[in-house]
Amino acid sequence: MNFDKNTLFLVTGGAGFIGSNLCESILDMGCRVRCLDNLSTGKQENVDMFAGNADYEFVLGDIRDYDTCVKVCTGVDYVLHQAAWGSVPRSIAMPLLYEEINIKGTLNMLEAARQTGVKTFVYASSSSVYGDSPILPKTEGNEGNLLSPYALTKRVDEEYAKLYTKLYGLKTVGLRYFNVFGRRQDPNGAYAAVIPKFIKQLLSGEAPTINGDGKQSRDFTYIANVVQANLKAAAASDEASGEAFNIAYGGREYLIDVYNSLTDALGVDIEPLYGPDRAGDIKHSNADISKARRLLGYDPEYDFDKGLKEAIKWYKENL
Repeated sequence: MNFDKNTLFLVTGGAGFIGSNLCESILDMGCRVRCLDNLSTGKQENVDMFAGNADYEFVLGDIRDYDTCVKVCTGVDYVLHQAAWGSVPRSIAMPLLYEEINIKGTLNMLEAARQTGVKTFVYASSSSVYGDSPILPKTEGNEGNLLSPYALTKRVDEEYAKLYTKLYGLKTVGLRYFNVFGRRQDPNGAYAAVIPKFIKQLLSGEAPTINGDGKQSRDFTYIANVVQANLKAAAASDEASGEAFNIAYGGREYLIDVYNSLTDALGVDIEPLYGPDRAGDIKHSNADISKARRLLGYDPEYDFDKGLKEAIKWYKENL
């Protein structure tokens, strides 16, 4: 991917886990990046390292405000839209907020990108759009019934993006993330992702709680693969426009095996606790990434084991 050094990327949610990794990679390429975040879930400390870099600009603002969206899109070549609220359980508890942020906010960004002449609008979708479909691996076009407000917001985002391509000619590319993990993912709070939460608890000598029987499976995807996918999507041909793509490694890990890998790697002997299944959760998830390989040139470098080693190293140094 060869982007001109004057290329300006906008990363919404840029102070978050995925967003801050994108900002870092864009700066490492020698390009310019504008980071938009309202710091509701993102953290200033995730982007403090970029302060003083002439190619980096931070804007404190909210995607629910259309004028802010127009302002930050002005002069931008590529939008990498990561600003959203995640977590299936939290969306079940707070559906109205998810509607505001994930749907209205994304529509604001699409319209602002259209009005300001953005070249390509890349946005985060989710594997949750597959709902209750039992088919494995998950393949684009074989979606089931949705199981949560979060999943619904991501499905709506995909439909809006498709419409913006068909009606207005805005180049849009959706990325269905599968259980992303890695450095700077927040291990704290009731809605923290499982890998960072388990690592922190095990390092503290606590017994983590596994929801369900531990036999659910996930296609855990290291952050570096997701960064690559976003940059490939920005540079993709028109053939990819209006489409959504699975972004994963294409593996399948059972949660109890992940837990045992963590205890082995951390050298601890702590038996997990078991809790009830989480409402809205999918039992099994595994991605077919052939469409992303074909149309985006996506070629993930980190399998689960390689990514887990990197993640554990980062948390040991930073927790």
